Amino acid sequence: MEIRVLGPFSVLRDGASILPSAGKPRQILALLALRSSRVVPTSLLMEEVWGDEPPRSAATTLQTYVLQLRRKIGAVLPPGQQHRAKEVLATSFSGYRLCVDDAQLDARDFHDLVGRGTAALEDDDPRLASDLLRQALGLWQGDALMDVPLGQVLRLESLGLEEARMRALELRVDADLQLGRHADLVAELCTLSARHPLNEKFSAQLMVALYRAGGAGRALDEFRRLRRTLNEELGVEPSPRMQRLHRAVLGGNGAAELLGDGSEFLERLGRAG
Repeated sequence: MEIRVLGPFSVLRDGASILPSAGKPRQILALLALRSSRVVPTSLLMEEVWGDEPPRSAATTLQTYVLQLRRKIGAVLPPGQQHRAKEVLATSFSGYRLCVDDAQLDARDFHDLVGRGTAALEDDDPRLASDLLRQALGLWQGDALMDVPLGQVLRLESLGLEEARMRALELRVDADLQLGRHADLVAELCTLSARHPLNEKFSAQLMVALYRAGGAGRALDEFRRLRRTLNEELGVEPSPRMQRLHRAVLGGNGAAELLGDGSEFLERLGRAG
């Protein structure tokens, strides 16, 4: 079985889709898929579908949705094995479990690649880290679960995935900075800074890339933009580490010792964030 949640939601078995078209069964399958091989409590499934005010018929309706999903699963099983749908989507004492231990889940692959990339970066192998993190980010085909109605539970799951995606992107840029790809990163970081105007890490990475590419003036402009945005949106000043980076860029030639390839400063900034 192949499950994709990093973009449009899809669940395929031997190329055949078992994805329901109706919104609520789709929500249930998405939550079961994200927690595949683990029991998802009935109460959590009902919270996802109906929020804090489930109807009196919620338990019965949930059973109906599960039956519909089992029919979809049974339809793609080999002839004579439709009964195994109850084994694939199993009932437990407190909930349901999607039993797909051998499934390919893109979110699981993403986290594995990010973990390996992070370890490579910690082992001072930025080239391997950059390659692994690029592979991880390449699994994304849009926003997480972009075509699934998101209730309270899936919304949190989606936010968690998006945060992990952002962190992986920050780490990949760190690796590329260590590899001296400053000039190549400027355009990408300008876009990221514009899309995430309050993100100090992207702003710091952009400042370092601009400085190392010979654009100290533009690096100072980026700091002024960040300061103005933080003041207007949150009423706060940039962090002490960002102000230290600002002073380093202002220092001209003296900044080289502090900034280097940017990795040491950005590592400290990342830990602080």
